[in-house]
Amino acid sequence: MDGERTCIVAPGVTSIDTVMAGERELNAVYLLDGSEPCLVETGPGADHDRVATALIQLGVGARDLAHLVVTHIHMDHAGGAGALLRDYPRATIWVHEAGARHLVDPQRLVASTARTYGPERMQALFGTMMPSPAERVRVVADGDVISMGDRALAVLHTPGHASHHIALHDEANGAMFTGEAIGSYLPWAHCYRPALPPPEVDVEAALASVRHIADREPTALLTSHFGVVPDIADACAQAAEGISRWAQDVRDTLANDPDTAEDDVVAVLTERAREEFERDAGRPFEQDRYDVLGSIRMNAQGISRYWRKRWEREAPGSS
Repeated sequence: MDGERTCIVAPGVTSIDTVMAGERELNAVYLLDGSEPCLVETGPGADHDRVATALIQLGVGARDLAHLVVTHIHMDHAGGAGALLRDYPRATIWVHEAGARHLVDPQRLVASTARTYGPERMQALFGTMMPSPAERVRVVADGDVISMGDRALAVLHTPGHASHHIALHDEANGAMFTGEAIGSYLPWAHCYRPALPPPEVDVEAALASVRHIADREPTALLTSHFGVVPDIADACAQAAEGISRWAQDVRDTLANDPDTAEDDVVAVLTERAREEFERDAGRPFEQDRYDVLGSIRMNAQGISRYWRKRWEREAPGSS
């Protein structure tokens, strides 16, 4: 087994590095041991073979895997769902009720992803996404509990990054699977960064979701990008501060000139990212690696869209 790609991160939980885009410490999925083994996140379709190989090496056979759970339907988190359901015929997949239809018919999701990343970059990062059989898709909402035999996951609705985003609280060990609700943690730089891409960014909801996670007092935070954060309180504080700072930077930039070019917003956030990275990492900004997934430009696009939509709603005479 490739010990560099798998690691026990909590009692009964093993992380698998999908080596997305050929990069280590970028994208993680998590195997939960038990009478009904479960995989939290599927990784993208492009990483299917690495995830499937890791499961075999961890002793999970074709008829063993019982559950897949995704924090949201973006292709780095759920793109491999259909292929894994094909390979593991006993497994069902759990997803927030607002995202289920996109697993069954991913065409709109794939088209939206292609618009955001560009078709060639989308293919390189995520590969293809197979449909999930409707009869094997299970929906959840805030407060639900996913029972998996001798363990269970409590569901928290955590919008902000996406309207259908959920976090999962492991009732066996207290660990919380955060998806991107607290943004991303870059362990290679000891740095946190917001994850606020188009089209569904909601800054207030994102901040409320961070509080919702902290209020559950988890014993560990297991992020999808990437791994275990070293300090729960610090992670939640930095997540909230980062969301607020980046949102305010964009607001101030657009307020000065509503027609500000996207490149100018990107430049403002790039300087913010550089400052935060160099403060936390203690070395010069490594933008190429920082920007592999959920780039500064995507955050600029998402937050700009959020403010413009909000200002339209708040304008006098708007319905």
